Amino acid sequence: MADLKKLAEELSKLTVLEASELVKTLEEEWGVSAAAPVTVAAAGAAPAAEAEEEKTEFDVVLKETGPKKIDVIKVLRQLTSLGLVDAKNMAETVGSKILTQVGKEAATDAKEKLEAAGAVIELA
Repeated sequence: MADLKKLAEELSKLTVLEASELVKTLEEEWGVSAAAPVTVAAAGAAPAAEAEEEKTEFDVVLKETGPKKIDVIKVLRQLTSLGLVDAKNMAETVGSKILTQVGKEAATDAKEKLEAAGAVIELA
């Protein structure tokens, strides 16, 4: 029988890319899927809010630029690495997605920086 502790140590040394390749290899070798099973809630089951998992990826959406448009443009350029013209266009477009599918920390950090510059931001 395999030494499970040693196997766990070896697996923890894998990079994300290597782990992804390992998953694909195991799926092909064993004919299984690593995707989480989807469960269907029956009528009268727990409320959707309880059944729904905590959101892990967020979109940072510009609702309003505010009075300090230049400061907002500067922060947009820092967050997105956009050029001046693209950042200006983004700042002038209400509903622009500044960042998409980012982690909670990155989203809240971006929101704080943009709000400090005067923008109104929504995390979606």
